[in-house]
Amino acid sequence: MFKLPPEIDIDNLINDLRVLSWEVSEIFHDYAQILKDSNNKSNILQNGNLDDPVTLADLKVNEVIIRRINANYKNINWEILSEENVKIHPHKIINKNFLWVLDPLDGTKDFLQGTGNYAMHLGLNYRNKPVLGIVLIPDKDELWITNHEKVWCESRYGTIKEINLSKKFDINDMIIVTSKNHRNQTLQNLINKLNFKEVIVMGSIGCKIASILRGESDIYICLSLPGESCPKDWDFSAPEAILKAAGGAITNLHNEDLTYANSDFEQKGIIVASSNRLIHENICLEIKEIIKKYNLYPL
Repeated sequence: MFKLPPEIDIDNLINDLRVLSWEVSEIFHDYAQILKDSNNKSNILQNGNLDDPVTLADLKVNEVIIRRINANYKNINWEILSEENVKIHPHKIINKNFLWVLDPLDGTKDFLQGTGNYAMHLGLNYRNKPVLGIVLIPDKDELWITNHEKVWCESRYGTIKEINLSKKFDINDMIIVTSKNHRNQTLQNLINKLNFKEVIVMGSIGCKIASILRGESDIYICLSLPGESCPKDWDFSAPEAILKAAGGAITNLHNEDLTYANSDFEQKGIIVASSNRLIHENICLEIKEIIKKYNLYPL
């Protein structure tokens, strides 16, 4: 059981995060409009690498969130781990019990492509386990929040949207949501063998998890090939906190909790997110059996 530092009131903290998130939403809309008006990605690209882009929006949101947390909570014994800061200091060592894990723009390629499938993740880990989290999806006017005990989604003006986790038991009846810009043939082969009812392609892990929470999909599988790039802590912390608190599950293929704050912050191998924690272990077993049967991936 975790307890926030005694100086922190959970309701005040959530309200601060709510206000901050909608300010961030405006920043994204402003940069999206610049991109739309100019139709030139170079106007907001900070680097010239379209395979791993960093935009002015990433950096602005990163700066605003870190500055606000540090200003509002000056004497709290926690740290902030951010994707953008790790690019500058890749071997950052984390020693605090409480750690904010920030991805200022999850789905940068989709942001540049104008699909709307991008999100801001901000999770609070306690002893390397996600406990609080927000996922902001500006283009859908959605702010997903968990205070550890419950989960809800609200619009910019406070309208509450319902969570609708599906309770399907047969994997052949399930809809899988999978990556748009980070796909590989091994994952495609696995999806084909599992014979899902439908495949939805979408950017941003936060957006994928939100699709599960809305009931639009049932399962998400992330498969990283050995020696190639893989998701990081900031991709999963906030989405994990939200899905778990709602009754879903995110684990590795062996139904083990994800481990955070490794030296490289990488989430390697196969990660499975599902809408129903009660059958999650069986889902993992079924996926594992298919992998073994067809020798699709080194287990």
